Amino acid sequence: MGFSMPAEWAPHAGTWTAWPHDDEQWLGYLEPVRKEFAVFLNTLARFEPVNLLLADQESLSDAKSRLSGTLTFHLVPHNDLWLRDSGPIFVTRKFPVPLEGREESTAAEAALVNWEFNGWGKKYPAELDNQIPTHLARILGTGTFGAGVVMEGGSLEVNGRGVALTTKQCLLSPMRNPELKPGEIELYLREYLGIEKLLWLGEGLEGDHTDGHIDTITRFVDEKTVVTSVCQDPADANYAPLRENLEALRGFTDLDDRPFKIATLPLPKNRLYLDGVRLAPTYANFYIANGVVIVPIYGDPNDQPALDTLKPLFPGRKVIGLMARNLITGGGAFHCVTQQQPAGRIWRAANV
Repeated sequence: MGFSMPAEWAPHAGTWTAWPHDDEQWLGYLEPVRKEFAVFLNTLARFEPVNLLLADQESLSDAKSRLSGTLTFHLVPHNDLWLRDSGPIFVTRKFPVPLEGREESTAAEAALVNWEFNGWGKKYPAELDNQIPTHLARILGTGTFGAGVVMEGGSLEVNGRGVALTTKQCLLSPMRNPELKPGEIELYLREYLGIEKLLWLGEGLEGDHTDGHIDTITRFVDEKTVVTSVCQDPADANYAPLRENLEALRGFTDLDDRPFKIATLPLPKNRLYLDGVRLAPTYANFYIANGVVIVPIYGDPNDQPALDTLKPLFPGRKVIGLMARNLITGGGAFHCVTQQQPAGRIWRAANV
């Protein structure tokens, strides 16, 4: 039908996310998480509209007391705020716009792909989160393309020109789609997202409960350029896997068999732990929105070097670092909590 997943830097109609609401789930960090998250949303809302899901009336009242700007509130039951994984993936296509009987230009049309979400391999409750794509379709007045297999947005990184990056650690996890072979996974991604070439890296970060999501380590910044995380400490468990990923990237090519340009991004220098378990802070979990790139920072010596690395990679966009030291206790940062809705009219159709 001509739909495919656009790159994140393509124009947005807005962003979808959810408000943190369960103090027990956040291990007592709910208040500082809400403070950080409010700064993020108030910043993002300066650049594009934000649609915010609220689990209950308390969440609605709390969010309204902290937020300003172009935000729309929706009462929708959900388990958690990680819409990158639980939300739909939007796809777009072009259609002709007639002018006085002639096809003078084209415009964008967006639709929703509904994947199954099982709490990152059945680690966490996900029954309510698995319904989020259906809620978004209802709000937008459309249906969804139902893929019927487990897939998380954070496990895929696209360049908008038919190429995607992923990790074997995540997509080949036996707790997601154990019946699917790599070639069958690639077929699903071709059919539902228009991905013509899937490039497989190995493993992600130690402490990443998503089993190595690509959006914590390696990102496209334009259709020809990749930025990838590296670890500078040979004694760190992340050192060897990230070095192997870098070597693999050097051998990858686009659809025209041209190698990608590669920039390296440091990890935070200091390790972070929660109850003795290592967390997975990363600067690669940035979010690209209209006119801005919002980067998680942690009060770490490598915060500024990371921002200095990213700024020249996004000409024409502001690169802003915002604190995510409390948000990372939940396992992710700004890319994990967002799902972009591409610009364009919504395809008005029933479920497919």
